[in-house]
Amino acid sequence: MSAREDGATPRIAVVYDRLRPEERLLFDAFERRGVPVERVYAPQVVVDLGRRPERTFDVVVQRCVGQTRGLALARLYAATGATVLNAPEVIEACGDKLATSALLAAADVPTPRTVVAFGGEEALAAAEDLGYPVVLKPVVGSWGRMVSRLNDADALAAVLEHKEVLGGPAHQVVYLQRYVRKPGRDLRAFVIGDRVVAAIYRSGDHWITNTARGGRASDCPVTPELESIALRAARAVGGGVLAVDLAEAEAEDGLVVLEVNHTMEFRNSIDTTGVDLPGLLVDHALACAGTTATPGGATAPVGIGRAPALAVA
Repeated sequence: MSAREDGATPRIAVVYDRLRPEERLLFDAFERRGVPVERVYAPQVVVDLGRRPERTFDVVVQRCVGQTRGLALARLYAATGATVLNAPEVIEACGDKLATSALLAAADVPTPRTVVAFGGEEALAAAEDLGYPVVLKPVVGSWGRMVSRLNDADALAAVLEHKEVLGGPAHQVVYLQRYVRKPGRDLRAFVIGDRVVAAIYRSGDHWITNTARGGRASDCPVTPELESIALRAARAVGGGVLAVDLAEAEAEDGLVVLEVNHTMEFRNSIDTTGVDLPGLLVDHALACAGTTATPGGATAPVGIGRAPALAVA
């Protein structure tokens, strides 16, 4: 039996560690549909692994900002047989730029040319081959933090020396990309299930145009090219509810995927696109639970095809 083929009200939880506008919008969307949802504050969760895991929820929407905590909780809830949005394998793949790049390359999804090195001299040689400027990124990170555009070998050598002195596992992997010359903007496509439901341009004066760094959001038409590449990227990492960041690369003569985000932020994109992104996310969660919202706030069974529940551990 699928999660809610019995017609009962689905058991859905939203797990979070910071109550941002996105989480508030999700709770409002559940309320508008008359669907009860459990609000789970991640720091208060305690799991006894000495007992066989019991399925408390049919669907868990994982919204933790912290990568390590979010991945751990996704694994624990998946072990109970719940469908987790997003699945732990997807969180793991998207939370590590090296893993994302490897999966995108295997799926032949266009990306900026990327080189990974594990030694200083090797990184400098790789940068020469890529051609300056190069972009150095941490393999784990978000919001454009610790991303550097390096214009020559001296600049790269200085940053590599800092990484060596700082030490730590994350600094032992040197992730370099060819600098993408873009027209003052990049794109973000919102993928829910097997659809690209909306997209925005992110424009700014800085070469990093993330809205977290002051980038301005505007509506972007979902062209066939954008839809195709975004869906291919989403499928490459395992699918789910994802934000795919892309750039219009002059050198590559088309769109390239920069990264895939597993806990998408959408506060600036609802009014911009006119698309009810939190509402669509709730609809997807209900579909995964085997039900759909009906007029008046009730729920009714639907067929399951896109997101089967994970097996009980």
